[in-house]
Amino acid sequence: MSKRGRYDGPALLSSGFRPFFLVSILFAAIVIPVWWFVWTGRTSLAGPFTPADWHVHEMVYGYGAAVLAGFLFTAVPNWTGRLPTRGWPLMSLLSLWFAGRISVAGLIALPASVTAAVDQSFLLAVTLMIAREIVAGRNWRNLKVLMPVALLWLLNVLFHAEAIASGTADFGRRAGMGVLIFMIMLIGGRILPSFTRNWLAARGHERLPVPFNSFDVLCLATGAVALVAWVVAADTWTYAALAFLAAGLHLVRLGRWQGTATAKSPLLLMLHLAYLFIPLGFFGTALATCGVAHPAVGPHLWGISAIGGMTCAVMMRATMGHTGRQLNAGPMLTSAFLLVVGAGAARVADPSISAHGVDGATLAVVLWTLAFAVMATVLFPWLVLPKSDTPRKANVT
Repeated sequence: MSKRGRYDGPALLSSGFRPFFLVSILFAAIVIPVWWFVWTGRTSLAGPFTPADWHVHEMVYGYGAAVLAGFLFTAVPNWTGRLPTRGWPLMSLLSLWFAGRISVAGLIALPASVTAAVDQSFLLAVTLMIAREIVAGRNWRNLKVLMPVALLWLLNVLFHAEAIASGTADFGRRAGMGVLIFMIMLIGGRILPSFTRNWLAARGHERLPVPFNSFDVLCLATGAVALVAWVVAADTWTYAALAFLAAGLHLVRLGRWQGTATAKSPLLLMLHLAYLFIPLGFFGTALATCGVAHPAVGPHLWGISAIGGMTCAVMMRATMGHTGRQLNAGPMLTSAFLLVVGAGAARVADPSISAHGVDGATLAVVLWTLAFAVMATVLFPWLVLPKSDTPRKANVT
């Protein structure tokens, strides 16, 4: 290997997925129990946000942003053919992420404007570094991935501004979640049928996922318009109509990817199941607008089951593939995914089952925490130790 391509530092900093997936998993296992203590009045935080705003902000701009960074800093070198970001640049990014979590939680007393500046620096740095890699590699077709990342950074700035101006970030909560859902539509719509096609073709299946075409463009456009309507006019009949349309289209889109044929590959099936909660989330939010469902149903279908489920599945698969392991979830990681789905089900059912003496929200916290504790147990050594010599079977990005 050339001197330029050699890396002699810690394995943890050898590729973007390693540190960011690790902190994402550990953060998810810690922050939700902390939220439960705040939500139940057992403790409080001194940060600039209301408890509800802090909860959503940290799941979107803390957890979600870290997973996204880990994915992109691993995928972009594959797309561009350039060397991965590693070593001190990764450590610097990680420091910015930690600084944001500390400042937003109020662990260091800072003015709200300073907290905002500290917190937004991570996503700004990610946006600029990803842009540099794509431009330097002249990989123009992937510039579309940069736009949602830049938008997520901008929305984080606006989240802080709204909280400072009005005391809460009602629009900011929905906007941040909406961008993550759109990124699952966009990136998931790329990797999910690709992984499925490769797996099915290797096993001689004749019915393969339909290639990306104008129908996918229609699904993305309709989903984007519906998400914008959810952010600015969630309580209108216009949004309900758009959400029902988007739900139907994305159910059809998912069906075109032949997910039912992947039952023998839990790692693939997880991706299909996680994507299913995007249309279900549209249905949930639309039904809430119609007064049929509780307002918390749709956001938690998206937040826990779609975002939580998809990020877990992607982190599992990417970690296995990029550390030289077989793409086999095994019982523990499969259980972790099912625990995340169970957490979503418990949280969504809370308004109904609480009348029967079952605290669905607390059950959701327990299941979510167990899920990420299991993931940490399995993935921690893979993320911090050098790559295995075991040959892998497929690319993951």
